This record gives sequence, C-alpha cells and structure tokens, in this order.
Amino acid sequence: MNLDICFLTATELARRIRRKELSAREVLGAHIRQIERVNPQVNAIVTLVLDQAREQARLLDEAAARGELAGPLHGLPIAHKDLAETRGIRTTYGSPIFENHVPDFSTLLVERAQNAGAITIGKTNTPEFGAGSQTFNPIFGATRNPWDLSKTCGGSSGGAAVALACGMLPLADGTDLGGSLRNPASFCSVVGFRPSPGRVPNVPSRASWNAMNISGPMARTVQDVALFLSAIAGPDPRSPLSIHEPGSRFAQPLDRNCKGLRIAWCSDFGCADFAGIPIDRRVRSVVNSRRKAFESLGCLTEDATPDFSGADESFKTLRALAFYQQHHALLEPHRARMKRTVIEEIERGSRLTGPQIARAETLRSELFARLAEFMRNYDFLVLPTVQVPPFPVEQEYITEIEGVAMASYVDWMRSCYFISITALPAISVPAGFTPEGLPVGLQIVGRHEDDWGVLQIAHAFEQVSGVRQRPPLVSE
Repeated sequence: MNLDICFLTATELARRIRRKELSAREVLGAHIRQIERVNPQVNAIVTLVLDQAREQARLLDEAAARGELAGPLHGLPIAHKDLAETRGIRTTYGSPIFENHVPDFSTLLVERAQNAGAITIGKTNTPEFGAGSQTFNPIFGATRNPWDLSKTCGGSSGGAAVALACGMLPLADGTDLGGSLRNPASFCSVVGFRPSPGRVPNVPSRASWNAMNISGPMARTVQDVALFLSAIAGPDPRSPLSIHEPGSRFAQPLDRNCKGLRIAWCSDFGCADFAGIPIDRRVRSVVNSRRKAFESLGCLTEDATPDFSGADESFKTLRALAFYQQHHALLEPHRARMKRTVIEEIERGSRLTGPQIARAETLRSELFARLAEFMRNYDFLVLPTVQVPPFPVEQEYITEIEGVAMASYVDWMRSCYFISITALPAISVPAGFTPEGLPVGLQIVGRHEDDWGVLQIAHAFEQVSGVRQRPPLVSE
C-alpha cells in the first residue's frame, strides 16, 4: 500500500484526495515511511519538518471535510530545494556559512505552493550555492543516484530529482541557471522543466533582471509538472520579467494532435565557434533511438543544428557576473569556508570589464535573433539533455568526453547552458538507459514563451516512449 500511494502520479493523488478516496494524512504518512526507508541510502532530503507537516495535513483534512479545498495541490507533500528560503525552516544554500540559517520569509514559489495546498515536509539537497551539476556539500554530503548508488544524481537540483525517482515526493521544485533542473532530471529518469524567464517569478531577488536563473517544477510525469506549474506560475508586480499570463492555463489537459509538427533533430550538437561539442556515444544512441517515437506521432523530423556562436562566451561571462552580484559580499569574510569553484566564479565576476559585459550581452542578443529565425522553420528543437550519462559520485565534474578534454568544470554541460542563454523554454524527459542501466534524458526546446507547446509535445512523447521504470532501489 505504501509504494502504491507513493508511485501514483501527483495528478492522480490530487484527484483521489478531492474525491475523499485518500486523505492528506494517509498520503503524507505513506511518503514519510518511504523517506524513512529509502532516504538514508540516497541522502536526497536533508531537512525534515514532520511535525509541522502532520499538523498541516490534519488541518487540510478538516478543511476537506467541510468541503473546502486549498487549491490544486491540496494534500500533496513537497520538499523545497535548499536554495529556496522557507519561513521558519532551515535554509543552508548548501554552504557552511549558512549551516544554521533559518529565514523569516519564504520565496514566492514556496508561498504559492503552500497556498495551493501543498504540504512542506522539508528541503532537498543541493551543491553549495547551486554551483555545479554534482550534488554534494560540506554540510550534508553527496546525494546518490538511485539507479546506481555509486553514481552522481547530477545537480544542482539533485536532491529533488532523487526524491521524486524514489517515490519520496510526488512533486519538487528546482532552479536552473546552466541546467540544474534538466541535468538531474536526465540523470534520475524524471521530468525537469525550465520555463521561460518570468513564468515563475523569482521573488525576492537581488537580480530581478537576470533572465538566466530560472525556478521551475520537477515531477515523474509531464502532466504532473504542468499541474505544479499551474500553481506557481503567474505574474507578480515585484518581478519586472513577469509573464502576464495566469498559471491556471497549465491546469488543462495536455493532449494535442502532433501531426505535421516540425522538429529540428540535433543529436550531434555543435556550433560555429567550436569544431563540435562531444557527446558520449551511449547518450547519442539512446536519444537517436527515440526519433521514431516522434515520427510515430506524425511529427516531421529533420537533421538541423542552430548556430550557437558566442553562446559559450556569453554564458560564462554572465554567469560570473551573476555569482559576483549574488555572493561577492561573502568572499572576504568567509573565503576559507567557500567552495573553490564558487570563489573562482566570484573572482572572475570581479574582474569583468564594461566592454566584456557589453560584448556578452551583444552576443546573447545576436544568438536570440538567430534562434528566433531558426525556429521559424521548426516548432521544436530536440537534443540530448546532457552530453554524458551519470558518472562516479566521487568525481566533481567531467574532464573529457570521447577523448576531448573539457576546458572548464562546466563545459560538459554545454548541451544545457547553450539553451539557457537563449531564454527558450526547455524540458528534459526520460529517453531510456545506457547498456549499463544508467538514465538518459532527451531535451525538447520550444519557441519563445511557448511553454505550453513544450509541455504538450513532451507529454505526447512520454505517452509513446514507455520509459516509466522505478529505480532498482525501490522496485520491490
């Protein structure tokens, strides 16, 4: 009964709670037992507030008995990424500097989830300040991949992805600057959606005009991602990038006739200023094997690669600028307690000149214009989410792919961060497994602000792909 509840979709759980076939307390209890059973092996949820969660479940059940439902997420357990402030709940950002930090406010995403009836049970693990696509930090240690405990779960929303894969949560949130929603989704065989900038406003924020750092939903199915998005999306006057469209749009069924949709198939990622971006042959094989799934839906696929010239320079410059803006005040008093890569990013940001920043913005603008022109001929772009499958958990990052050396600790994530810099909506959906049984994600990118279309085509692919398996850790 415990696993039966824990591996129901969030959409089905919400339906059963509305019909009073399950109570919020029953759903919470099942997930708590799953956390107690599995979390010690994977270290995905690092802070728990179970007494608070049980009290909230009780209140929600009493409200339901009166015919009062809090919202679309009524009674669904959730844990928030440990980068998101949660009022009265420890928020460490994965940093020893904030090991005992308890904020007196919650982010807008957390508030919206709770107002929609979600029950906060704790926080999910993340690397220090979300830096790097490998989830580990000095406070809580590493989060392990449930498909192979010797491998990483990716990051920086790694704890969220693992908790979902293991049935410890039906919904989770994450953030994505260079791939932090999509990378762990790919590594853990769940769904991670990077919506358009402003779809889920970042409030509060010290970088309100930053269009790269995105908050978004994660789940085990695309429909569940849409359900969560319906609760957390929508404009806010405190966010200048807000998209003025209500989140309720995403509560609709995702079914769509895909016949005639044009897809640019980009399995061999490359651009003009690189000879090519290496992709592990196992990843390429899995992604290419899914081309027929899109064609079976009536989609027209064509080999095509956009010109991503300047994406690498622009992303790395603006990323360093963002780290400086967010964290430079911590560097002098806390250098000895900060991760090396975080220090390097802050220091690089401090050395940036006006002309360098101007060039990065110009390159980004030119890239956006080229992608807009490219996407006039295609409805969607499909490519691997990550260039490699999950790697050993002791390894901080990938140093080479197919014999090609990586110049920096983020270069193995170009298939993600080249998309980040375009500001286009993108989703990672499970595509299959390598011969070693390691998950591989497929990335679908849509036109400017076509979040709905991306969810629809991803949902259609999911229906025909058949990639729905529980990790060996929870298969019994």
